[in-house]
Amino acid sequence: MDRIVKGIGGFYYVNTAEGIVECKARGSFRNQKLKPYVGDYVTITLNDNAQNTIDTILPRKNALIRPPVANIDTLMIVASMVTPAPNTYVLDKLCAVCELKEIEPVIVFNKTDVKSGDELAEIYSKAGFTALSVSAKTGEGIEKICALLEGKTTVFTGNSGAGKSSILNCIEPNLALQTGEVSEKLGRGRHTTRSCEIFSICGGEVVDTPGFSSLEVERLHTILKDDLQYCFREFEPYLQQCKYTSCAHIKETDCAVRQAVQEGKIMPSRYESYKMLYEELKHIKEWQVK
Repeated sequence: MDRIVKGIGGFYYVNTAEGIVECKARGSFRNQKLKPYVGDYVTITLNDNAQNTIDTILPRKNALIRPPVANIDTLMIVASMVTPAPNTYVLDKLCAVCELKEIEPVIVFNKTDVKSGDELAEIYSKAGFTALSVSAKTGEGIEKICALLEGKTTVFTGNSGAGKSSILNCIEPNLALQTGEVSEKLGRGRHTTRSCEIFSICGGEVVDTPGFSSLEVERLHTILKDDLQYCFREFEPYLQQCKYTSCAHIKETDCAVRQAVQEGKIMPSRYESYKMLYEELKHIKEWQVK
């Protein structure tokens, strides 16, 4: 099937049996409030004396708004162990969105040649995720990432300066993706990836995306508060054990989730992120969710 592998400035580059074809989206998509995403499977029309066009977007199994990518199997979330420092709330929000979208998150702690990522990796491993400690500089752990890419569409994302492009360059040096330094004043990286683009690596398809700021993560997606408990996979064994069927797992008595936190079965940082997210989402109505 024809698939969009890059989008920039209103032009879309579609991988076809004849090679990569530059297209524009038909104006009818605007009326449908629909925009093509990298990763979309599409039908196109090739025109000899005019711009090639994307005619239809085939049904998506999932999609993210930021970054704008569709039909994803894995979200590889890259976090730096040094500047910019890892933010577990941001990681947990991304993981929650993945659960809602049925995308498998993998958390990658980079720059472990400077500071170990094992403690944080253990938090996410105990929660049921694949979590890796790697160094794009030394190559440590990079082969584990490569093994996870085969046969899947994987999106690499993370805070600007975390080292997404450096990791991809380490896996496949021929990519020669641009990398950037972290601003000492701001404590975050400069955006070096300007658009989403699919590359074939390690037997799979990989999407490098522009980095995000914490503010962008806040706008990433809205989850209904009643659905949030299902977006923390380690809560699942305890949800039916709470005294109240409508338990929010915040301050209710006889809450099995809170008890599991006290017993060390649910990691405290994950539970704190749940409470922060619940507070953020509790006033959101269903009609407001996009």
